Amino acid sequence: MEPITHFLTGACIGRAGLNRKTAYATLAAVLAAEAADLDVLWGLAGPVEGLKHHRGITHTLVGAPLVAAAVVGAVWLLHRRVQRRRALRQHEPNAKSGTEPGAPGPPQPQQLRWGWVWASALIAAYSHILLDWTNNYGVRPFFPFNAKWYAGSICFIAEPVLWALLVAALVFPWLFGLTDREIGARKRRFRGRGWAIFALAGMAVLWCWRWGEQAQAKAMLMANPVTDAQVERVALEPYPVNLYRWHAIIETPDYYQTAEINTRTGAIVSDDQTSVLYKPRVTAAVEAAKQTRLGRVYLDWGRWAVVRDVGQEPIPGAEPPRLPPHRTWTTVRFSDLRFAYGFLGEARSTSSSPLGGWVYIVDGHDDAGEYMNGREQK
Repeated sequence: MEPITHFLTGACIGRAGLNRKTAYATLAAVLAAEAADLDVLWGLAGPVEGLKHHRGITHTLVGAPLVAAAVVGAVWLLHRRVQRRRALRQHEPNAKSGTEPGAPGPPQPQQLRWGWVWASALIAAYSHILLDWTNNYGVRPFFPFNAKWYAGSICFIAEPVLWALLVAALVFPWLFGLTDREIGARKRRFRGRGWAIFALAGMAVLWCWRWGEQAQAKAMLMANPVTDAQVERVALEPYPVNLYRWHAIIETPDYYQTAEINTRTGAIVSDDQTSVLYKPRVTAAVEAAKQTRLGRVYLDWGRWAVVRDVGQEPIPGAEPPRLPPHRTWTTVRFSDLRFAYGFLGEARSTSSSPLGGWVYIVDGHDDAGEYMNGREQK
């Protein structure tokens, strides 16, 4: 999921009761809920390296405790800084009250238990893996022992329904707190626990609902096939907000076919002309591109990858290689059908889908440049 959902989930995890166990519980949960995505820094080494390591070791069951420990280390540094500032204030004369050094300071803060801080961070770190599993990009939770990708594909990567639940859980307690202060009610130290639990429970309900709708969409497709060819596998991809709409991808021996399914109305829409993508021919350039660094990484991740020889079509933002007259170049394009549909309502094709890759191949066998997202992998 995108960072907003992770941060908000971490805040709700902390406020669901862990903040009553120790100081810094909510802070640790918020930081740990998003910390796994620091693996995007691999992108500094190039776009292919970024793809290779994204959702890697920081998104695994064995990596999460280390992520939590790193967050606790950051919180400890913050705590030391706060302690030093508090100590300095306690030893300075107070100009307004005339307090001398050594005078009683402010009320003692909440008890700090580092074990509970780490537990809060660990729960939030595991929530990151679970949230990422729900979308169609997937995670490898058992890496390095098992490098297989797993994806629930039940929620879109940015889900406004989740935003509404999580924001409400954090905003409403604050609003009610303002009301209490207006009428002079006693301020409660821990506010919003019920709202946070409600939001997290609502998230689980939404997942179950979407999972059920996805299963229904698959059953509808099996009962009403859109192709007479042998079906080798099927994927059902979600849309944001609309729980009933699903994008189906069907693979046959010769082509891919897509369909739009609405589980509420029972409609299945697929056009034999516009919804069919024939599998591209395998050329020498395609075989060479698959052996490049981009090809190996992309095919490991892209469960619905399509690799196509597009001839002498320049890569967007990259000049073709300059060659002597007796040599020729070819562009090979990588795309993934999971991201080739108009999830925001616009038409989309494999040539314009996100997370695509391109390779220049010279004379059908030499790698002359690898590109993703307008960047070259050096």
